[in-house]
Amino acid sequence: QVQLVESGGGLVQAGGSLRLSCAASGLSFRTYTMGWFRQAPGKERGFVAVTYWSGGTDYADSVKGRFTISRDNAKNTVYLQMNSLKPEDTAVYYCAAGRSSSRFTNSPDYWGQGTQVTVSS
Repeated sequence: QVQLVESGGGLVQAGGSLRLSCAASGLSFRTYTMGWFRQAPGKERGFVAVTYWSGGTDYADSVKGRFTISRDNAKNTVYLQMNSLKPEDTAVYYCAAGRSSSRFTNSPDYWGQGTQVTVSS
């Protein structure tokens, strides 16, 4: 059974930083594309960042230059370093895993339960 468990969310002031972690189990981690999505109140869940199993990363335009995604295949963990946070980054952040890199940003295979990030102004 695949499990994705996020941690690291919380309350931070604008301009601050947070690092989210996602520990994966029940899958062959190094063969999965991993990433982060977020859902703000009243909005649809949207793509934030991805790290491909084959190498390389990609980001939503709204977070480029501020967020950094990384993975540790030895620890089966993916991270999202979030710097220069803005109130509009407030959302529930979800970790996701997928076998298909091409459709990951639309439909990953597995989801975590989410972690709340709140940025105060």
